[in-house]
Amino acid sequence: MKKHKAILAYALALMLFTSYVIMDTFFITKVYGDASSGTAGSQTEQTEDASADSQDNTGSRDDNSSEADTLGNSNSGSSGNMHDGSGSKGGGPGKPGGGHGPGGKKHEKKSDSSGSSAGSAADSVQDDQTSTDTEDSTQDSTQASAIAVSAGNYDDGNIKVTLDETRQNDTTIYTAYVEVSSPEYLKTALAQGAYGKNVTEKTSEMAETAGAVLAVNGDFYGAQEKGYVIRNGVLYRNTSLSGQEDLVIYSDGSFGIINESEVTAEDLISAGAQQTLSFGPALVVDGSIAVGENEEVGKATASNPRTAIGIIDENHYVFVVSDGRTDDSAGLSLYELAQYMKSLGAETAYNLDGGGSSTMYFNGRVVNNTTGGRGSSERSVSDIVYIG
Repeated sequence: MKKHKAILAYALALMLFTSYVIMDTFFITKVYGDASSGTAGSQTEQTEDASADSQDNTGSRDDNSSEADTLGNSNSGSSGNMHDGSGSKGGGPGKPGGGHGPGGKKHEKKSDSSGSSAGSAADSVQDDQTSTDTEDSTQDSTQASAIAVSAGNYDDGNIKVTLDETRQNDTTIYTAYVEVSSPEYLKTALAQGAYGKNVTEKTSEMAETAGAVLAVNGDFYGAQEKGYVIRNGVLYRNTSLSGQEDLVIYSDGSFGIINESEVTAEDLISAGAQQTLSFGPALVVDGSIAVGENEEVGKATASNPRTAIGIIDENHYVFVVSDGRTDDSAGLSLYELAQYMKSLGAETAYNLDGGGSSTMYFNGRVVNNTTGGRGSSERSVSDIVYIG
C-alpha cells in the first residue's frame, strides 16, 4: 500500500512539474528589458541573469518553427550612431564578416510644408481656427504630393520600394526591391516594445506601431535560450550558440555573416553592429550560393513558406517572402530560395524564420498568404525587420 502511495505521489509531482515547465516555456510572459529606457549594459546584465536560471533549448530550429518557446523582443527606438555609406560584401578591417563600402552622403528625412499668414491682432478666434485648419490642410496636401504610392510602389525621396509578385517552382514569391538614401531606414522592431520571454505580436501589428513602409518577420529568437540578440545597436543577449551562423547588419548598412563560436557579441558591437539575426543559414555569400542542394533547417521539410533578406549593393536591399503549404503554392527548398536570391543580384542573402511565421507587410497590408497554423491566420512572432 505504501509503495502505491509513493508511486502516486511521484506521478503527481512529475505531472505538476511538467505542467509548470510547459506553462513557463510557452505561456508565462517575462519581460527582461524595455528598449525605450534600457541601455546595452543593463539589458545584457538582465539577460545574463535570466539565462543563468534557464536550460539550453535543445529542440530543433526549423522552418515549421517557433509557435512557442518565444523570447520576445523590444523596439529599441533609435539605430545608434550611423556611419555614412554602406558596403555589400567581403571583409574589412575591424569588422567581423562584414565590409565597408564607399562613403556616401547621409540624407535626412525631408518634410515639405507651407502655411498661411498669422493674420492681424484683430482676427477673431474663429478666424484663427480657420487659418490653422487651412495651414494643416495645405501641409498635408504638400506632404502627400511628395510621396508616390501605388499598389506595388512607394517613393518618398528617401525610401523607394517596388513590390513584385512572381511564380517559380510552383510557388508564389513576393519580392520587395528597396533603395534608401541612408542605412538608418533599415531597422528592427520587437514585439510589444519589450525584450523578454513569450512576448509576441503579429508582424502587421508591429509594423503599424513602428510606422513601417515594408516589414517582414525576423528570426523569432525566442526559439532558443542562447544566440546573440542585437537590435538597433542595443545588445540584449550575449550568450553564444555553438556553430550558429548569424547575419550582422552594420551601422553603414553593410551585411556580414559570422559564426558565434568565432566572435563575441561585444566585439560585434565594437565593430558597429546594429542588428544580428540568428536563424539562418546564409543563402548567398560573396555572390555565390552558400547552401547545398539537399540542405535544410533542422527537421524542416523540403518545401516551405520562406522569408529572406539580401543586399545587392550600397543602400540597395531585397526582401523576399514565398507562399507554401497550400494547394496553390508548394513552397521553396533552401536551395531554391538561395538560387532565387542569387538571381536577384544579392551579394549576401540570409534565411529568416519561415513556415507559419513568413509574413510580408507593405503599404498597410499583409501581401502574402500567411499560414500561421490555423488556416490562413497570421502568426504572432517576436520581432520584425522593416524599412521606415
